[in-house]
Amino acid sequence: MRRPTGSEFEALFRHATRAWHLELRDTYRVVEEDEPFAKWRQGIPDDYAWREGWLSFVRGAAGGGTRIQRLRIVTEPLSDYMRWALEMDPANIAAGEEVRYLSRRATAGISLPAEDCWLFDDDNLLLSLFHPDGRGAGYAVVDDPRLVSAYRAVRDQLWPQATPYAQYRLASR
Repeated sequence: MRRPTGSEFEALFRHATRAWHLELRDTYRVVEEDEPFAKWRQGIPDDYAWREGWLSFVRGAAGGGTRIQRLRIVTEPLSDYMRWALEMDPANIAAGEEVRYLSRRATAGISLPAEDCWLFDDDNLLLSLFHPDGRGAGYAVVDDPRLVSAYRAVRDQLWPQATPYAQYRLASR
């Protein structure tokens, strides 16, 4: 496995018709999110301007024809981090992402992969890497066809079962 450059990561979105993101963790430790998350937990309003880079990128990719999908496998009740993510999802959706949630209980009997990923179309897989402390450590390109096939099978099984954001939001209130 090798690590893609930032421009390689972005190019995958431009050349794909579908970019599927699997999130398996209930909490993420992203440096850029530390302060905004702490403010949210304290009830301090945020204009989320710090997210504009990602949202602009999503708008461009989606406007170019890439269908961007995010599936969050979550433990219920939701962690603070996932409740925060639920509040930020409308901006992701407005930018062009489809966001769905699936309760971890609903995955009983399904062999979930060990790592989060981005799967582009059916054949380009990037695994999300994490440091031992849970901080993100970038991505790794996977060339193993068996692993790509396993993630594709998980996508094809879980995505149709997952609840679209608007329905999940209503049900979680």
